[in-house]
This record gives sequence, C-alpha cells and structure tokens, in this order.
Amino acid sequence: MVDDMVALLKKEQQDDDDKKEMCEMQLDKAEDDLKVLETTVADLEKSIADGKEEIVTLTDEIAALTKGLAALDKQVEEAMVNRKEENDDYQSLMANNGAALEIIGMAKNRLNKFYNPAMYVAPASFIQLHKQADDEAPAPPPETFGAYAKQSEGSNGVIAMIDSLVADLEKEMQEAELEEKDSQGDYEQFTRDAADKRVMDSKSITEKDGAKADAEVNLVKETKERQTKMKEALATVDYIGGVHKDCDWLLQNYDVRKQARVGEGDALTKAKAVLSGADFSLVQTNSKFLRVRK
Repeated sequence: MVDDMVALLKKEQQDDDDKKEMCEMQLDKAEDDLKVLETTVADLEKSIADGKEEIVTLTDEIAALTKGLAALDKQVEEAMVNRKEENDDYQSLMANNGAALEIIGMAKNRLNKFYNPAMYVAPASFIQLHKQADDEAPAPPPETFGAYAKQSEGSNGVIAMIDSLVADLEKEMQEAELEEKDSQGDYEQFTRDAADKRVMDSKSITEKDGAKADAEVNLVKETKERQTKMKEALATVDYIGGVHKDCDWLLQNYDVRKQARVGEGDALTKAKAVLSGADFSLVQTNSKFLRVRK
C-alpha cells in the first residue's frame, strides 16, 4: 500500500509537470502570436493612415492639374484672340500705309508733272513703276535746264515734305513688320510650350489617377485585413484567458504542491522502513501518520 501511495504521488507530480509544461508552452505561444498580431494591426493602421493621406494628396494634385489645364486652355484661347487682333491691326496698318503711299506717290507724280516734267510718269505705268526700288535713278533733266531748275525750286519744299512722309510711313511699316514677326514667333513658341505642358500634365493626371485607384484598392484590402487581424487578436486574448483560467491555479501552487509531495513521499518511505523491521519506537512515532493515511 505504501508503494502504491508513493507511485500515486509520482504520477500526480508527473501530471502536474506535464500540465505545467503544456500551460507554459500554450501561454508562450499564444502571447507571442498576440504580439505578432498587435504589431501587424499597428502596421496596418499606420499604412491605412498613410494610404488615406496619399489619396487626399493625389486628389488635390489631380484637381490642381485639372484646374491648371483649364487655365492653360483659356490662356491659349486668349493668346489666339490677341494674336488675331494684332495680325488684323498689322494687316490694316500695312494696307492703309500701302494705300497712303500709293496716294502720296500719285500726288508727288502730279507735282512732278508741273514742276519736274522729266520725272513725271504717265498714269498707266505709274503704279508699276511705283513698285520699283526707291533708289532707281530719275530721268535726266531736259535740255532747258535753266527753266527746269526755276520750276523745281518752288516744289522742293512740298516734295521734300512728301518724301519725309513717305519715309515715315515706310519706317512704320518696317517696324510693324518686325513687330509682327516677333509677335508671331512668340505666339508660336507659346503654343508649342502650352501643347507640351498639356501633354505632360495630362500624362501626370493619368498616372496620378492610376496611383489613386491603386491606393484606394489597397486601402480597402488593408482595412479588411486589419479587421481580420483584430478578430484574430481578440480570439487569441480569449484563448489566453481560457488557458489562464485552466492553468493559473496550478502554476501559482506548483512549487507548494511539489514540496508537499516530496515531504509526503519521504514520510511514506520512512513508514515503509519501519514496517520492514526498523526500530519499534519509530513505529510508535509514526503511528499517527499511518492512521491518518489509512
């Protein structure tokens, strides 16, 4: 009976050892799993926050680019209108100045008919000759140069004024032509730059739209994953609570129970020695213990 009791004590201790090992293993694993889940949830929450911020930023950038394209289109339209108005003004000025030069040329030719007959050109051929270079040599004066010179003296002031007016008109036309050329060049460069910017900004909008769509898809995915991980974490917390409920009493009293079994085993070993022929006084000393065990 003593041997059976000693064997039972050993079995009970082995059961406690096995359960203690199992409890510690389960708690360690569950707590490690919970830490991993908590870290994963924290990482997902940060990623979700970053994703939301990225979506807001991309939305603002897309809106700004779209607004910029609208403003650019308006600038191009205004530039086209201004260029047309400038060109119309240029064409009008050139036509008016050309007509003025033709009229002045006709007036000068009429004056030459009176004052400088040798320089007079018949109306049928005047327009064609008027288009020739201004530095073309005039016709030679008549043989009666003395009379010609006297008539020319009266026309010098008027013709000089006409020549000055012609020079002013031609200068204005030259300046207008240069200005028109520069304005046209600036307009063409502006439209090229605007077209390049439109292509680049449109491409950027397309890329940002794609990035925003990806961010939104990823946000939905991470939100679902966060919910799943949080459920797993809650389940793990519940599991740990169950393990504690089943194991805490054993873990807290393990050492006491073990020491008690060791003491009880020692007492049983001594009792067995007495029963095997040891000093009778030891039997009397331990009789109370034996009666208690019975």
